[in-house]
Amino acid sequence: MLPQHKPYIIGETAFHHEGDLDFLNSLIAKGEELGFDALKFHVTVDLDDYMVANHEAIDVIRPWCFNEEEWDKILSNIKKTDIILLCNDLQSIKYANSCQYPIRALEIHATGLNDVFLLEEASKFKGTVILGTGGSTLDEIEFAIQFLIQNGHDDIFLMHGFQNYPTDVKDIKLERMEKLQALFNLPIGYADHTDPNDKNNAFISCLGIARGFNILEKHFTTNFGEKRIDAQAAINENQINQIKELATIIYNSLGSDNPLEMSTAELKYGNTGPMKKAIVASKDLNEGDKLALNDIAFKRTNIPAKLKQNQLQLLLGLTLTKSINKDEIIDLEAVNYEFQPQDISQFKNTK
Repeated sequence: MLPQHKPYIIGETAFHHEGDLDFLNSLIAKGEELGFDALKFHVTVDLDDYMVANHEAIDVIRPWCFNEEEWDKILSNIKKTDIILLCNDLQSIKYANSCQYPIRALEIHATGLNDVFLLEEASKFKGTVILGTGGSTLDEIEFAIQFLIQNGHDDIFLMHGFQNYPTDVKDIKLERMEKLQALFNLPIGYADHTDPNDKNNAFISCLGIARGFNILEKHFTTNFGEKRIDAQAAINENQINQIKELATIIYNSLGSDNPLEMSTAELKYGNTGPMKKAIVASKDLNEGDKLALNDIAFKRTNIPAKLKQNQLQLLLGLTLTKSINKDEIIDLEAVNYEFQPQDISQFKNTK
């Protein structure tokens, strides 16, 4: 399972290298230097299993595809980050399953979400299987999930988002993430593909984290502005650092580890007496008085009180064992506790 308790940012390389090994290795070096949690690679070992022979893009993409030996050399350069392989063809998944390097997750792109041959081989993977959900209907997503589960693989992660060179903000539909998570009870992340030239790119990228989804995927580049495939969504070094900083601030503000647990600072803020009003005497009271509601006031005090405001009922009707001055805290040590039996007549046998 991918980490769920901190911002986890994936650097996406895709085909940005355009078959240039040196360029890809420079991307890897920069990605590790910038501290990405994982680097993701598009692996297409058998392009003919991915596209028909007369596909208009096949001759463009073919020089961009590395063989298994080349991928071994590429992955050997990764020392610090997790590795995620997006596999477009069956042989690529077989490679991932037998790879000598630790593969943290394997992804099936939305283009092959219901390819049963890919799903069957992916079900043998020992780590997390990511399902790209962009452009996919609920029945397509459910089919992929159920296929994996029925074949014994339940470590599944959904990735929301799609590339539209770049994707318009109005098309992101982050609310769908919550719907998918609720429907399928699976973790989900956000792959952002918005315009890197948008001044709000970092803010937009972190909106998923602000909604409680800790995993973010971003295309990145070492040559910002250069015309390359996927450059329409690739951010530069400064933007990456900005996103990392913003993601950490947002995530820490969510209190995601245990949102109901109060910090030391908040416990101090909720301290009865100095902060929250304490139960005090509304007037001077004498020993032997029975406490009534008009004897009570709620006021902030200099010292902590043992009873909280909602424990008032414990005091009412009890007899004071000492005199209490106006504005003095009243607690159980100032009263004589009298056992009051519960009325259980309704439970007695009336026959």
